[in-house]
This record gives sequence, C-alpha cells and structure tokens, in this order.
Amino acid sequence: MIRLPEIGGGVREYAPRTEPRALNGGGPLVSRTVFSAAHVVADPYADTTPDSPAAVDWDATLAFRRHLWSHGLGVAEAMDTAQRGMGLDWTGAAELIRRSAAEAKAVGGRIACGVGTDQLTGADRVAGPAGLAAVRKAYEEQLALVEETGSQAILMASRALAATASGPEDYLDLYGHLLRQASEPVVLHWLGSMFDPALDGYWGSADLDTATETFLEVIAAHPDKVDGIKVSLLDARREVELRRRLPEGVRCYTGDDFHYPELIAGDEQGFSHALLGIFDPLAPLAAEAVRTLDTGDANGFRATLDPTVALSRHLFEAPTRFYKTGVVLLAWLAGHQDHFTMVGGLHSARSLPHLAKAYELADGLGLFPDPELAEARMRALLTVQGGLR
Repeated sequence: MIRLPEIGGGVREYAPRTEPRALNGGGPLVSRTVFSAAHVVADPYADTTPDSPAAVDWDATLAFRRHLWSHGLGVAEAMDTAQRGMGLDWTGAAELIRRSAAEAKAVGGRIACGVGTDQLTGADRVAGPAGLAAVRKAYEEQLALVEETGSQAILMASRALAATASGPEDYLDLYGHLLRQASEPVVLHWLGSMFDPALDGYWGSADLDTATETFLEVIAAHPDKVDGIKVSLLDARREVELRRRLPEGVRCYTGDDFHYPELIAGDEQGFSHALLGIFDPLAPLAAEAVRTLDTGDANGFRATLDPTVALSRHLFEAPTRFYKTGVVLLAWLAGHQDHFTMVGGLHSARSLPHLAKAYELADGLGLFPDPELAEARMRALLTVQGGLR
C-alpha cells in the first residue's frame, strides 16, 4: 500500500498494481496517421535558474523519441509539449529540431517540427507593417531550418502575430506568404487560449465562429500546400464541423486531449488523425488501440482508449498549459528518465495531490512497465515533497 495525498485534503491508502499491462505490439499504424508531441528531458546537474537557457539531457531526450518511434508513432517535435515558450527558447528548439531530425533519419522515424516566431521577445514586437515584417522574417527563419533538416513543418500559432495583427487580413496575408514559400505541404496549428492565453483572438477574432472562417479561408486559398490542420480547442463538436469543411486531401489531426477516442474513431462522414500531447505518456496504449482500429474493430479501439480519457482530462485540467508537468512525471515513473526535473523549474507547476492522482490513474491503466519502480519513485517524491512515508 502507498499513502497518497488527496485533492481537497487528507491522505488515503492506495494498492498499486503488481504486474505491468500485457501489450501485443506489432507493425506500423495503417488507418490513422498518429503523432505524439514529445517532451524534453532536462539536465538535472546543470547550474541553472528559471531564467537560464534550457539545459537539455540530449541522450535521454532522443532515447524517448526512439521509444515513440518503436511503437509506430510519429514525433511532433519542438511543440508545446516540449515546453516551447515555457522554458525552451528558439535556440534550444533549433538544436532539438536538428538532433531529432538526424535521429529520425537514422532510425526511419516520422517527424514533423514546429515553426514559430519565438525569436521575438516582447521588446521586439511593434505595431503595424514593421511588426508584421518581423513576424514574417522570424517564421521564415524557422521554416528554412526545419526544411533543411528534411522534416515536415508545422506552422505553429504565434504569440507575436496575435499581439501584432490588426485583424483577419493580416493573418490571411502572412499565412498566404508562408504557404507559397513552403517547399512541401505543412500542418497548420490552431492552439487555443486554454493552452496559451497569449493566443486569445487568434485568426483575428475572439469569436471562434469568425476565427474559423478566416482559418478555412487560408486553407481554401492554398489546399496544395496544407497537408492538414492540428486543432487544439478542446471542443469536439467544433472540430467535427471543421473537418467536414476541409478541402479534399487536407487532413484533420486532432489535438483535443479531452475527446480524442471519438474523434479518431470518427463517424460516417470522416475521422481525425492525431497529433497529441497525451500520446507522450500513452504511446504504447495508443499504438495498440490504433492497430486494433486497423483491423476494422472500432469497438475494440474505443475499449482500449476510452479508459485513458480520465487521466488525460486530469493532466490537462486548468490551467491547461501546465499539463507538461504531469507528462514528465509519468515519464520518470515509467523509467524513461532518471529524475523528475524540468527546464525552467516547471516540475513545481502542479500540486503534490495532483501528481499523486496522475500516478494513481496511470497505474490503474497499466502504463508503467515496472510497477515496483514507479511505486518506489512515487514514494520518494511523496517523502521529499510531502513528508509522507
């Protein structure tokens, strides 16, 4: 038994499972294209402060990507899950992209990388044409780097553009320019303000219906340059309506960490592929579920993936942007890294009861290859941070 602090107060005993979950494994995923946004592993021995550039343990970070590829998932690199803009600056992201792209080539893994504008700080942002020109230049620099590595580009939502654009026309002009310039079809990324409050009003309007029309106008003008869209609005109805309006050949990659089983399973009019942060800790189960779906067994797919939603909703509860803390906790408990430390000190962003609940839910799903190791590490964390023994 292990004593876990409860949300709301108190402590209770929990009996961890003693055996790992049996997984079948298998070949590549066929019926859906599935990316996991991947976290970075911090170097715990680097002499840093919260304001220092990220110190990354490159060996452990790349080893985790090999773990994702081994299960048949693609890696969505240098995205929000990698603490982009929350501890990992552009210099660190650029190095991450270079290293991960080289590793992908070495092992034959699929990779797509985030293209943003995080070179621009608040002091660099100015209104009007000069500000928009700076945003475009920043995007161009990152797009060029990603394409040089041979990776697919994901055009991420830009804080700088949200702060600079005066309306939908600025989005239409800027994205049109970038899509014309892209050498290969890209993924357009719409990240909601629940993930990043600085992106409120993206696409030129705080009204999501109005913003959706601008988003679709961008795609309609350049369908040959858009492989797909990645939508992270945590609104299943809106995603379904949006994917039904996409031009033929443009995919929808769900980024909805609350409703992903139903969106991936789809309906008689279509389905979503996936690009999800929750598939970082769920990779083995996610892969098994999709392989079941590959056989045409939608019920079996849902039976495997539906029980994981409670964990995902817990990790992504408000403030949603701190979900990365739970993701890294689970990577540590699962043995993918040797410590629970994050760049920027973000391991302190969630409470001990929140982390204890994440452990319990993950253990119940059988996510830990070595349950005894996970229990021992959780006990150590509870002792150090909560005085529990």
